[in-house]
Amino acid sequence: MPKRRVFSGAQVCKILVLNGFEEKRRKGSHRIMQKRVLGDSGKYATITVPVPDHKELRAGTLSEIIRQSKLPKRLFN
Repeated sequence: MPKRRVFSGAQVCKILVLNGFEEKRRKGSHRIMQKRVLGDSGKYATITVPVPDHKELRAGTLSEIIRQSKLPKRLFN
């Protein structure tokens, strides 16, 4: 499996914004991104993803952001 590209926090936030997330607040060096989605039960749910505002994100951090955001991995290649 090929290595995933290195992303900055700002690049990840751009991808999230293009997919319906919006920046709700900043706390320290983290941006808090949120998206409201319609759940299986017909009620709205909020997906919250903290993104470190670093020049380079570690591979594990990026994987966790992808998992929490529920976006396809192909967006981050």
